[in-house]
Amino acid sequence: MPVRRSRGEGGKRPDTIIIEGRAYSWRAILEARRAQLEAWRKAQPQQPALFTLREDCRPKAQRTAAGRYKEPTLLSIIGDAGG
Repeated sequence: MPVRRSRGEGGKRPDTIIIEGRAYSWRAILEARRAQLEAWRKAQPQQPALFTLREDCRPKAQRTAAGRYKEPTLLSIIGDAGG
């Protein structure tokens, strides 16, 4: 499928593209593509959360197991020593 672009005067961007001998408007192609993408996005199912989401108020280092291991808190150190 050969694609030829018609050049306007001087090196301006073409307003049309010629595909297999037929001229198509760039604007019409772009509008059709935008409409196609919008329809596709609307067709995608939205999955609701299974439970209510809560804000994690812990310090950043305490939010993961690796962070808790790397930077133990004072209470966790006291709990290990007493037990």
